[in-house]
Amino acid sequence: MKKLAQYLFLAGVMSLSVAVSAQDKVEKMGWKLGAQSYTFNRFTLAEALDKLDSCGLHYVECYNGQNIGGGIEGKMDFKMDAAKQAQVLDLLKQKKKTLVAFGVVVPRSEEDWKQVFEFAKNMGVQVINCEPKNEHLDAVSKLCDEYKIRVAFHDHPKPSHYWHPDSVLVALKGRSKYMGACADIGHWVRSGLDPVECLQKLKGHIFSMHFKDLNEKSPKAHDVVWGTGISNIPGVLAELKAQKFKGIISAEYEYHWDNSVPEVKESVANFLKMVEKL
Repeated sequence: MKKLAQYLFLAGVMSLSVAVSAQDKVEKMGWKLGAQSYTFNRFTLAEALDKLDSCGLHYVECYNGQNIGGGIEGKMDFKMDAAKQAQVLDLLKQKKKTLVAFGVVVPRSEEDWKQVFEFAKNMGVQVINCEPKNEHLDAVSKLCDEYKIRVAFHDHPKPSHYWHPDSVLVALKGRSKYMGACADIGHWVRSGLDPVECLQKLKGHIFSMHFKDLNEKSPKAHDVVWGTGISNIPGVLAELKAQKFKGIISAEYEYHWDNSVPEVKESVANFLKMVEKL
């Protein structure tokens, strides 16, 4: 019995050592592994931040419309006033979480776009994940240069405007260096695309990721624990390393909404194991 206890203890120490080593490797590669709070959209932002913590994640991408909670009235909204912004920043500090991205937003006017950038500046947002309308692209490009904040075009599944990397590349041509792509690899799979090939097409333009593994290649596919599905997660990670990608990787787990923490936690553990092998 004593030997078994010693074995289990040593196994636990070794497992922790591997995880720490992989986390160090992730940071050195410039990857910010966190979660899109939409993963926990059945809960308040305050509750979502606690769930991130239980998954070992400290970077968060917030979305517009989530109830804030934690004693703060209202919803996350890029139009919230300065006092509300300060309350949310204080909440993030209390929860020891860093807000790195915001989205996916589709502002309706140039005035709204200006508000998004002001909000991002005030909140320390590094990347605005979005799906701009064609008529706003030039205005967004100017705002990117003015604020020096990155904008990343997100790919909802076919037939959304940016479902294919080619449409993203067309929108980026001749515009601000602060404009790039938010690569949602799960949505590419839903659209029948190969995520590694899509990443290769967008080489040099990828600012952020919505990370998913799916059970099948179809519009009806659902999320599964990373590394157990058909999204070729090892290949995706190898491609990101080859491209020397530096940016935000947000877990966005859209399944088992009421209790996804165990699967997100297992996904993170699998991610770190795969990173260790890169």
